[in-house]
Amino acid sequence: AALKKSAVAYMHPEVGVCSEDATLFGRNYFERASAPDVESMEEAEEKAKILAEAAALKHLARDYMHPEVGVKTTDPALFGRNYFNRYSAPETEDERAEILAEAAALKKSAVAYMHPEVGVCSEDATLFGRNYFERASAPDVESMEEAEERAKILAEAAALKQLASDYMHPEVGVKTTDPTLFGRNYFNRYSAPETEDERAEILAE
Repeated sequence: AALKKSAVAYMHPEVGVCSEDATLFGRNYFERASAPDVESMEEAEEKAKILAEAAALKHLARDYMHPEVGVKTTDPALFGRNYFNRYSAPETEDERAEILAEAAALKKSAVAYMHPEVGVCSEDATLFGRNYFERASAPDVESMEEAEERAKILAEAAALKQLASDYMHPEVGVKTTDPTLFGRNYFNRYSAPETEDERAEILAE
C-alpha cells in the first residue's frame, strides 16, 4: 500500500500533498523567491501556437518547392480530380506535340550550326547542291600545307624582327620575369682589360 501510494504521488504530481497535521508546512520549490522565471500558461499556449504556425508554413513551403513529392493521405474517403485530365479540359495534346516538334527542329538547327563538319545527309537522290567554296567562281583558298608554311614564315619573320630590334637598340636591355635568371657584364667584369685610358687616348688623337 505504501509503494502504491508513492507510485501514485510520483505519477500524479498535480494531486498535491494532503495532510491533517496543522504543524506541517512546506515551501513550493517553483514559487520560491530565488526560483528562475517560468513562463505562464498563457505564454506557453502562445508559444505552442507560434510553433504550430511555423510548422504549417514549413510544410506549405516544402509542398510548393517540391511538387514532385505529391500529396499523401491516409483517409480513403479523400479524392480529387486532375485539372488537366478532366472531361471539360481543352485539348492540349496537339499543342504539346507541336511544341515538341518545334523544339526538335530547333535542336537540329543548333547541331547543324555548331557542327558544320558533319555535313548534310539526305536520302532523296533528286536532291543536290553546289559547294559555295568549290564553285568555279570561288576565290582561291590556300590549302592546309600552304597555311602551315605561311604560319612558319610569319613566325620566323617575327623572330628576325625581334633580333633586329635587340641589335639596333642595345639600350633597351634584356627583360625577363624569371628571378632566377642573371648575367654578368662582359665589360665591367673584374678580369676585363682597362679600356678607359685607351678610350681617352683615342679621343685625344
